[in-house]
Amino acid sequence: MRLSEYIINDVKPLSISSKVSDMQLLFNQLTFSHIPVKDAHGNFLGCFSEADAHCFDSAQPISEFLYALEDFYVRDNTPWLDILEEFAVNSANVMPVLNGINEYLGYYELKDVISLFGHSPFFTEAGGILVVEKGINDYSFSEISQIVESNGGKILGAFISKMNSDLVQVTLKIGNTGLNEIIQTFRRYSYNIISGHEEDGYLESLKERSDYLKRYLNI
Repeated sequence: MRLSEYIINDVKPLSISSKVSDMQLLFNQLTFSHIPVKDAHGNFLGCFSEADAHCFDSAQPISEFLYALEDFYVRDNTPWLDILEEFAVNSANVMPVLNGINEYLGYYELKDVISLFGHSPFFTEAGGILVVEKGINDYSFSEISQIVESNGGKILGAFISKMNSDLVQVTLKIGNTGLNEIIQTFRRYSYNIISGHEEDGYLESLKERSDYLKRYLNI
């Protein structure tokens, strides 16, 4: 499914000529962290945060507080992992979407983008979960892929799940084979095995956490 199908338009951007009281009322009615704002010509300008909005004089027009606008957005062709990063960096649960010529198309909600992760092969395909660890300057994804594939495995998903100045941990979802031979090969390449789970035990735990997060976002 195309991510652009998740663009929502039911809440329109406020105009800079609107009163702050209009924005405050909208925040009181919604669970949004931010509300987008447009200029008199309909061009997207940025977003006001809920925390800032409730500090403004409600009788003043929004145009008096443009200095507090936060300038973040994504494009309609931005990959969903990059969109998740933008949500995190800006502490937002809504994300304005612009097209290639900077026209405002609508917004994404965080809960919708997170739900895509639950439909990825990482969750839906059968396989085992393996967490490996190595020095931050010594690991490489090409080496990890070679180790898995040389033992007949297929990587269904991989991400860095922990990192500090010395070590990095990589979580892998591996299909097509058991983990024992793969684990032994990782050890020969000086990787520490943090955990290895055949099939669905660890995966079910991740699913439960993902479902809990989605329920929390829906509160």
